[in-house]
This record gives sequence, structure tokens and C-alpha cells, in this order.
Amino acid sequence: MRRLLAIESSCDETSAAVVAEDRSVLSNVVATQHELHQDYGGVVPEIASRAHVGRILHVIERALADAECNLKDMCAIAVTSQPGLVGSLLVGMTAAKTLAMSCNIPLVTVNHIDAHIYACGMGRASTVFPCVGFVVSGGHTNLYDCSSPTSYKMFAGTTDDAAGEAFDKVARILNLPYPGGPSIAEAALKGDPKAYDLPRPMMRSDKRHFSFSGLKTAVLYAARGVPGPQQLADTPAECVADLAASFQQAVVDVLVFKCRNAIKELGYNRLCVGGGVAANSVFRQQIADMCQKHGVELMIAPLELCTDNAAMAAIAWEYLELGQTADLNADVLPGLIRTGRK
Repeated sequence: MRRLLAIESSCDETSAAVVAEDRSVLSNVVATQHELHQDYGGVVPEIASRAHVGRILHVIERALADAECNLKDMCAIAVTSQPGLVGSLLVGMTAAKTLAMSCNIPLVTVNHIDAHIYACGMGRASTVFPCVGFVVSGGHTNLYDCSSPTSYKMFAGTTDDAAGEAFDKVARILNLPYPGGPSIAEAALKGDPKAYDLPRPMMRSDKRHFSFSGLKTAVLYAARGVPGPQQLADTPAECVADLAASFQQAVVDVLVFKCRNAIKELGYNRLCVGGGVAANSVFRQQIADMCQKHGVELMIAPLELCTDNAAMAAIAWEYLELGQTADLNADVLPGLIRTGRK
């Protein structure tokens, strides 16, 4: 059976995977950088790209070794080309081009957003398309009309902070460590989600889109008071658990509500959810409850495929089957959130 090597370096995870033509994952190696960015409360692009340079060859070698194969066994090289941090993307792209050229095999470029949705169907015998696709992560909170594995149309997105970005910023307000998602989820276990009456942005309007910057500001004011001489310099420790739980619930309420509206408007009875925030247990439970209540089939990525990883670039097989490969002049598109493959 044919195999391809996939490379992912769009943000702060250096990853390589070997994926077979039947979409089985033979290896999936991920090197995180959380410890490098922890002091900054978020990803520093220059630090991220330098870390990719230092780790990418080892990660590729480990992925090949774990799959018990080598480069001559690969029929193609897949790489994330968009969206992401430009320096990080360029490290993966350079490695992928070099391997494709030296091995004389095709190069396939992959959209990071598409791959998150595609990951929901990996390991299934039947297709998950058509569906409503939902990517909720540190950089994206987007809903898509997905008519096929290679045809995605933007339905809604965030007007400011993505959900995962809001988690990171609120974690800093609450003096919780980076990354914010796991830190807030852990703190929330000891808190009351009804303790603070926080806003649910855009839930009372007819707008499709998301907005989380106002919610983040509401947490700041609840934690330390409004700006002025009386505003606290730090969040009182006794408030952290309740604020974490209340914030988390506000975000989940918005995400579930917007998903329900998209399902009704697009008319699909299947929802595919991927991205780092999809690993949040409260969100997973409440989106599952909503889908069960309304007779919607939920396909949510397994925990190991929620955060950035190269295995989800198995979508490259769809492009290979269509004969859609890239040449060695292919470039990265860091800021592009694509609405359809051309």
C-alpha cells in the first residue's frame, strides 16, 4: 500500500507523520513548544520558527522510524502551506520541497483549516461529507459549508479574537499558565460556571459571526475592576476558579449556539468539529448533547488529532487522487483563510 510523509509546522508544533493510502496513520510525531512560549503567555513567532529549524529533521526521522519505513517508500510529500506564521510555515515548506526534489516524488500543499475538518473522518469507513465544518482553535473560530473533502465554503468566522486566543488571554488575566485552554479547564473544575454573569457575544443578534474580545474584557473587569485608581493589579486568588468556570461556560454557550444556527441554515444533519478547543471536555459534552437533541450526527476529532499534528494532512490523498500537486515554486500563504480550493 502506498504511503506519504506529511509535515506540519504552521504555528508552534513541529510534526511529521506517515499516512497510508487507506488513511491509516502509521506514525504521528509531535514536538510541542509550550515551554518556550510560557513566559510570554502566547506564541512568539521568531522563537517558534527557530525551534522548528532545530527540531524538524529529528521529527521527520522519528516519524519514518516509528512507521518502520524510509523515504524511498514514500510516494509523495505533503506539507501545510496555509494559514499560519510565515516563518514557521517556511521551515516546513523548505523541508518538504527538499525531500520531494531529492526523492523525485510529488509535493502536495495542504490547508491547515481543511485538515482539521478532515481529521474528523479519519479511521471511518464512510465519508463524513457533506457536513457543517467547525474549526475552533487558537487562531480560528470558523464555520464552513463542506460539500466534499476538497470543497469548503466559509459560512462564518470570528471578527476579532479566536476562541483559543481568548482562552490564552483570559488565562493571563487569571494568572494561569500558558497554554490557556488546559489551564482554564483545570481551574474551572473547582469553580461555579454561574458565579459571574458574563456576556455571550452575538447570541442575541442575527449575525452568523463570533466575537470574543468583549468577553475577555468583561473577565478583566470582573477580576480586577474597571480601569482607574481602584483597579487591582492582580486577580484575587479566591476568584480564579469561578471566573475560569464562568468564562469557559460563556464561550461554550456561544460555540454551541452558533453551530446549531449553522446546521439549521445550511440544512445538513452532520457536524464535523476540529481544532485545539475541540479538546475541551465541557465543549465536547455540550456540543454532543445539542446534536443528540436535534438528531444531528456529530463527528468530533479524537483528542490526539484536535491540536496541530501532521496526521491530519492525510487530506493530501484527496488531492493526489485528483492529480492536484504543487510544483517546487509553491509558496506559503500565512494570512489566508481560504474559502475554496482553486
